[in-house]
Amino acid sequence: MKVSNRIRKIKERVDEILEKPILTSAIVLLFLAVIVLGLSLRYYLKDFHNFFGQVLAEAHGMLFDIAVIGILIFWLNKNGEKRLRIRTYKDEIDDFRLWESEEAAFRTVGNVKRLNRHDIHEINLVNCHLARTNLNYVNLRGSNLNSANLSNSFLIESVLENTRLNQTNLENANLNQANLMGAYASGANFKDAYLIKARLENAFLIKTSFKNAFLMEADLRNCYLTGADFENASLYKADLRGAKGLTIEQLTKAKTLYLAKFDEEILEQVKSNIPELVGK
Repeated sequence: MKVSNRIRKIKERVDEILEKPILTSAIVLLFLAVIVLGLSLRYYLKDFHNFFGQVLAEAHGMLFDIAVIGILIFWLNKNGEKRLRIRTYKDEIDDFRLWESEEAAFRTVGNVKRLNRHDIHEINLVNCHLARTNLNYVNLRGSNLNSANLSNSFLIESVLENTRLNQTNLENANLNQANLMGAYASGANFKDAYLIKARLENAFLIKTSFKNAFLMEADLRNCYLTGADFENASLYKADLRGAKGLTIEQLTKAKTLYLAKFDEEILEQVKSNIPELVGK
């Protein structure tokens, strides 16, 4: 019994040591140092000068190994860890996809911001629930947000350049000064959204709803606006020059067109048919 208890205590002590990597390394170093110095003692005593010269030569080789191989291995490990973290963040976004809850929304946004810190901005957010979240200043250039729910979210000065927003719900979202240049937002819902000074040049906004939206000083040059709904939308100082598919029928539903910029042909129609909307 006493022998068994002693063996158990020794095993527990060994386990404690193994759980402490620094202590384990120190013990191994001490053990190897005793063996190496013990075996080398006669060389020290017999021909110390030549033997010490060989030790210094080996030391130079060790420094070279640390400088080249050590740094390379460190870089590879760090790069591998970074790739693993990025893969984990993307996997978590996939896990929360289609889950309509506040927790899913905030966890997904957290992963998006972590990916941004790793300079990753092309993110797959199709069908993600991101309602009532803070995405201010986030970079989602080239991302895919088709059919995502971003209603009541904040995207102030966010980068959505060349982003896919087809059928995306952005109702009552705040996109003031956001960059949506070249975005694909056909069928998107911008109802009641704030798009003040937003940049939408060359964006695809076919059958997009801007009902009750605030588009003051928004840049809509060269956009594709076929079938877009501007009912009760404020287009004060908005720039719609070069817009494709824009008709006078769409503009008659707007709340105001005061100081808005149009191509000459559209401008003449506006002045002739709805002069009250271009007045103060």
